[in-house]
Amino acid sequence: MARFNKMKVLEAISTTGMVPVYYHRDVEIAKKVVTACYAGGVRAFEFTNRGDFAQEVFGELMKYAIKACPELIMGIGSVVDAGTAALYLQLGANFVVGPLFNPEVARVCNRRLVPYVPGCGSVSEIGFAQEAGCDLCKIFPAGSVGGPAFVKNISAPMPWSMIMATGAVEPTEENLSAWFKAGVTCVGMGSMLFPPKAIDSGDWQAITTLCEKSLLSIRKNKPAV
Repeated sequence: MARFNKMKVLEAISTTGMVPVYYHRDVEIAKKVVTACYAGGVRAFEFTNRGDFAQEVFGELMKYAIKACPELIMGIGSVVDAGTAALYLQLGANFVVGPLFNPEVARVCNRRLVPYVPGCGSVSEIGFAQEAGCDLCKIFPAGSVGGPAFVKNISAPMPWSMIMATGAVEPTEENLSAWFKAGVTCVGMGSMLFPPKAIDSGDWQAITTLCEKSLLSIRKNKPAV
């Protein structure tokens, strides 16, 4: 069961403006990464459902985060069907993210009042997702569907839209400023936030520093609400 209600989850994602996206089959490494992000100011984290027994890793990671990172809102990503969504909701996922929009996933999440953030590649898909109760929609892959210009062009006819950009997001001032000036609510950031060298060497401070710098850039460029 989710620990945080829907409004709290959306507020945290919107306020911080960044959701790290990460998967590792070794739960001990995943714990280190989550802790490093939390120390860097992250308050919403997406663990991705991308490997065998990922649900077991997520379950252990959730139990750890509840104690070690009490304010962290843990969600699950790469969810494409309702059965998988239901499984992770039972393990305590506070939000569900997918690379595509599946109305059946929306129904499962809506029943529990848990945010569902579907992947959308067109204005029509965003509209269909909003009709299904998705407050926040993910444009994915963001760099391939039009980048910041696509986000900016959505805002005129659909100014109520809350958009998460995932894919082609980098932890740099130039990249983040482009996305937030275009009007995204938040960004999802994966591999660029977790350099393999840092993971392999156990340099968790490097990840913390990247999170701190990214959040600073976001605060600098995110329009005041």
